[in-house]
Amino acid sequence: MKAIAIKTFGAPEGLAVVDLPVPVPAAGQVLIAVEAVGVGGVDTVIRSGALAAYGFTEGHIPGGEVAGTVTRVGDGVDASWTGRRVWAFTGTGGGYVEQAVVPVEQTLPLPEGLPAVDAVTLGSAGVVAHFGLRHARFAPGEAVLVRGAAGSIGIMAVQLAARAGGAVVAVTTSSAERGERLRRLGATHVLDRSGDGGESAPAGYDVIVDIVAGKDMPSFFDRLNPNGRMVAVGAVAGQPPADFGTKIMAAFQKSMSFAAFSAATVTPADLRTVRGEHFAAASRGEIETVVHEVLPLDEAVLAHRKMATGEVFGRIVLTP
Repeated sequence: MKAIAIKTFGAPEGLAVVDLPVPVPAAGQVLIAVEAVGVGGVDTVIRSGALAAYGFTEGHIPGGEVAGTVTRVGDGVDASWTGRRVWAFTGTGGGYVEQAVVPVEQTLPLPEGLPAVDAVTLGSAGVVAHFGLRHARFAPGEAVLVRGAAGSIGIMAVQLAARAGGAVVAVTTSSAERGERLRRLGATHVLDRSGDGGESAPAGYDVIVDIVAGKDMPSFFDRLNPNGRMVAVGAVAGQPPADFGTKIMAAFQKSMSFAAFSAATVTPADLRTVRGEHFAAASRGEIETVVHEVLPLDEAVLAHRKMATGEVFGRIVLTP
C-alpha cells in the first residue's frame, strides 16, 4: 500500500511516498480502508525534527486521525465492526496511509451523512477546543479571546464559545477576510496578531485560549482581566520564552493563571462522548467543519508547504 514517511527531518520536501505491506490487525485492532486523513499542526512539528528528542525518528509516518471503512477485525473484536464507516485516532503517527490499523477503542462510528473529510476536520480539533475551554473554566457571559483562530482548533473554539453563551468571542487572525469568515462562525471582535483591535476592542478577557504560544505569548497576559485564565492548547509558533511566568508574578494582585492543556489527559470515555456529540451536531448542520483544501495523499509535501506559509484556514485533508 501507499504511505507517506518522513525520509529526512526538516523541510516539507523530506516527506516521501513509500510502499508498505498491507497491515494485518492484531488482537483488539481493526483495519480501515482510509478515505480521508487530517493534516494537523503537530504533523508539521514532528516532520521538522523539533520533537526528535521525544523518540520520533526519520522513517516515521505522520498523521493522527483518519476516517474510512472497517474492512477486517483482529481477534477479540466484534465482527459487526466490519463494514462500518468510522473515525479513528492513530495517535502521534500512522495516519498518512491507504490502510490503517487502529485499536478498536480508538474508533468511533460515524453518523449517517457525515463525510469522512468532515470527520477528520472535527475529530481531534473539536475535543481540544471543548476540553480546553473547560480547562479554562469558561462560563456563559464571559469574554474569551482565541489566539490563532484560523486553524481547525481555533475555528472550533470560536463556535463552541459562541454556542456556550460567551458575551465576547474575540479572535486574532492575519487578515480582514479571515476575520469576516470567523465572524460568520461566531466571533464578535476581530484583532490583529498582536491582539490589537482598535478602540472597539474589549479592554480585557476572562479567558484566552492560545494555540500559538511562541515569543509573543507573554504579552497577552496584559489582556487578561482580574482572575483571568490563559490556557495553551498548542504551540504552532514554538515554545514561549523561558521566563514567561514573570508576567504573571509582576501582576500578582490580578490573580491571573496559566495552564497547558493536552487531550491526552482526558479519559477515553469522555473523549468518545464529546466526539460523538460533535459528529452528531455536524451531521445536523449545527457545527460547521471548515476544510481548506482536499489533496491526494501523494501530495503531502504540498499540504505541508501550505501549512508552513500560514495560508490555511481550517484543515487540509489528504485522500488516498
